[in-house]
Amino acid sequence: MGSNASAWVVLGVALVLANLPFLNERLLAVLPWRTEVKPLAVRLGELVLCYLLAGMVGRLFEGKQGMVAAQGWEFYAVTAAFFLVLAFPGFIWRYLLKRKGH
Repeated sequence: MGSNASAWVVLGVALVLANLPFLNERLLAVLPWRTEVKPLAVRLGELVLCYLLAGMVGRLFEGKQGMVAAQGWEFYAVTAAFFLVLAFPGFIWRYLLKRKGH
């Protein structure tokens, strides 16, 4: 897979993972949660784990293409902010849209 295609795959994976905590009531989208609604703190914890998973996917693709560049704190600050921007649609859907029956 070329570098352009792998970048799009990583972006797609990040988009899915960023919205995953807001689109379901299961822990990490697999385990059942003990109450009807997950609290926001649990969703934010899942968001951090999903950010780390998306970073590992990106690191895997970068390693397959050659040398892995060393990253400083700036890289992680920017990618975390971008991940939060990707999570915005899921947050809006979960907390700000009015739905019947809620």
